Amino acid sequence: MTELLTDTRKDLIILTADKNMEFAVKGILSRQRSLNIREVIADFRVHPENDPGCLLRSHEFIKPFINQYEHALVLLDREGSGQDHKSREVLESEIENKLSESGWNNRAAAIVIDPELEIWIWSISPHLESVLGWHGKSPNLRNWLQDRQFLTGNQIKPTQPKEALEQALRTAKKARSSSIYQQVAQKVSLERCTDSSFIKFKSLLQLWFSATTSP
Repeated sequence: MTELLTDTRKDLIILTADKNMEFAVKGILSRQRSLNIREVIADFRVHPENDPGCLLRSHEFIKPFINQYEHALVLLDREGSGQDHKSREVLESEIENKLSESGWNNRAAAIVIDPELEIWIWSISPHLESVLGWHGKSPNLRNWLQDRQFLTGNQIKPTQPKEALEQALRTAKKARSSSIYQQVAQKVSLERCTDSSFIKFKSLLQLWFSATTSP
């Protein structure tokens, strides 16, 4: 019976804290060549309790799927989780321990984005300006961020990434939507993102779904 379940498992179930995160991950997964992974068959769920729900009860939420998927990923923001005082690494460890004890063993992992998803969005890229409605505007997006004190010195990413994104969209008169996150993820360079949570995310995908392995 166990062998039969293994043969019929899908690749990955992904539990996210909100729709923006789901669409961003969908955009990233569409770029197999950039990630150096094979095509991944993934299903998504959004926790109804958002970040706190993913932090405290993700193991309960995805336990029914243990025999349906080879791997599981839980993604949430540190900011808004209700335990912002803890580090990203500590929160990930807490979630992963619960996932392992619930039956996933070493087949599941957690990604806590510090401070929040929008830190993955920001990069020096003309594609970003285009998606956010800033193409051809003066000042350009980076100068605007500096003028508004979202960027100082040689910073690449704003210290308040969510607030910066929301204000940039309002200034460009562009409606905020989950599709924006997917469009950015599909276009900007994945190599330039040095955020530690993104590096972990990418490394897990390469470990589990290497381009040289078969489904």
